[in-house]
Order: sequence, then structure tokens, then C-alpha cells
Amino acid sequence: MTSMWRTCGWVLVGSALILALSLGVRHGFGLFLAPMSAEFGWGREVFAFAIALQNLIWGLAQPFTGALADRFGAAKVVLIGGVLYAVGLVFMGMADSPWSLSLSAGLLIGIGLSGTSFSVILGVVGRAVPPEKRSMGMGIASAAGSFGQFAMLPGTLGLIGWLGWSAALLALGLLVALIVPLVSMLKDAPLPVAGHEQTLVEALREACSHSGFWLLAIGFFVCGFQVVFIGVHLPAYLVDQHLPASVGTTVLALVGLFNIFGTYTAGWLGGACPSHAC
Repeated sequence: MTSMWRTCGWVLVGSALILALSLGVRHGFGLFLAPMSAEFGWGREVFAFAIALQNLIWGLAQPFTGALADRFGAAKVVLIGGVLYAVGLVFMGMADSPWSLSLSAGLLIGIGLSGTSFSVILGVVGRAVPPEKRSMGMGIASAAGSFGQFAMLPGTLGLIGWLGWSAALLALGLLVALIVPLVSMLKDAPLPVAGHEQTLVEALREACSHSGFWLLAIGFFVCGFQVVFIGVHLPAYLVDQHLPASVGTTVLALVGLFNIFGTYTAGWLGGACPSHAC
């Protein structure tokens, strides 16, 4: 029993650190809109399109990275995702045209995020944590992603001011590369043996027939739209209103701070209340 809880704790810590790095960097992309657009004379739609593409690819790729994690193990998927994420940040730091920005910030980072964020990492946590503590474990891991947002946004702004936007992205690439050694902390519990192994189409058909799936999908759509929209455009908008860049950064960091408590509370409620009551 002690060994099981030690393994569970090890997996939870590793998962939390990976989500903090992955989502902490992701939430700071809006800080690069103004300096990159100003240097290359782009309209802001160029940067906004690249981030929109990133989120589209992130969403479309998650069912496939989840399926690959089930088949080959989450650690391999997170490893590849971490490498693609880091490489995407390095290429983003060298981007000098709209297409190279879309390729790096959009395609590479989008795929990297799909392998290093919720769909894969929470699957690892869900299998490692005992059923009675599963909701709490997922809440703790998810709260770590919000902590990454709170902790890393001020640091990202500091890097831009100190090194410039290009070198700051290279530094963030090195930081995200830490996901690679953290993969060693992930240990997949064996999947339960079922009498009939579902195909991907069968699993999707079953999910689509459940009202809870659609309620979650709609909730994530609304959440994703407003969080990404604000995260990308608010810092530059506030600078346009003659406020210091630190104001937008502080606002977004506070969103992450309060989301820590909200996510943790939701995880606790998920374990304390019957599923139909939450």
C-alpha cells in the first residue's frame, strides 16, 4: 500500500510539473503580439491567426494523441510532444514571416500542446490515483497548470524586457525542454482488460450518445474561446490604452491565481458529491 501511494504521489508531482510548464508558457503567448507585430510591421491579425491555428490543431490532435497514449503509453507521447513544443518555440523565436510564424507557433506548438496537456496527462493521473481520490488528483494536477500561468507570466514579461522577444522565446524553449526528463516520473497503470476492445469510432459513438459529453464539450468551447481571446489580445490592448505592459500581465496572472482555487475546489467537489449532483 505504501509503495502504491509513493508511486501515485510521484506520478502526480511529475504530471503537475509538466502541466505547469506546458500551460504556463502557453498562457504567455499574448505578451509577444505587440513586439513581434511592431518589429515586422504586421497587422495584429497575423499573430492572432497563428495562435488561432495553434488552438485549432491542439484541439483536433488531442483525440489522436490520447489514442496513441492508450496504445503506446503516455510517456512516449509526452516525450514527443515536449520535443515538438520546445522546437516550435525555438522556431517561433526565429520566425520572420507570417508563414514561418504559423508553422512554428501554430502547427508545431499546437501538436506539442496536444501531447503535453490535459488529454494525455490527466489520463495518466486518472489511472495512477485510486478511484476514490481520482477527482481530487485531477483537480490538483489541473490546478498546477493554473499555477504555471500565475508564476510564469511575470517571468515571461521580464525575459522579453531583458532579452528581447526572440531570445525570450529561445529561453522558453529551453524551459519547456525540461518536460523531457520529467517524463521519467510518469508511470502508466495498466489499462483494465475489457471483454470487447472498442475501436476509436465505437468510443466516439458512445461518447456522442451521452449528454454529459456534449455539456463538457460546450463548456470547454466557451471557456477556450474567452480565455484564449483575452490572453492573446488583452495585453496589447492595454498597452494601446497607454497602460504599462505589466498591467496586462498582472491581470492574466491573477486569472491563473484564482483558477488554482477554483480548479482545486472543483476537484474536491467531484470526489465529495455524487456525479449527478456536481
